[in-house]
Amino acid sequence: MAAFRRFRPLFDRILVERFVPETRTKGGVLIPEKSQQKVNQAMVVAVGAGARDSAGVVHKVAVEVGDKVLLPEFGGTKVSFEEKDYFIFREGDILGVLQEEK
Repeated sequence: MAAFRRFRPLFDRILVERFVPETRTKGGVLIPEKSQQKVNQAMVVAVGAGARDSAGVVHKVAVEVGDKVLLPEFGGTKVSFEEKDYFIFREGDILGVLQEEK
């Protein structure tokens, strides 16, 4: 957990940790690796300060550390810290923030 705390994304980049795909059905049946769907949800673990516009004004990133976000099916840059995989996305690539039901 401490490895990504030493990494701070630049500009409007966001470091996320994808959720692990389900390996069993609700009934307890194992799902083969080839049949597991790619999970497009992730937890934000670090964010950059924001992007600068042509006037030099920094626009803050819309997500915060701890937000659950929806990712595109493809994209992102894979990075590994202490044998754990994370992905870096630009703010514009994030599809949305998942809200908790109230």
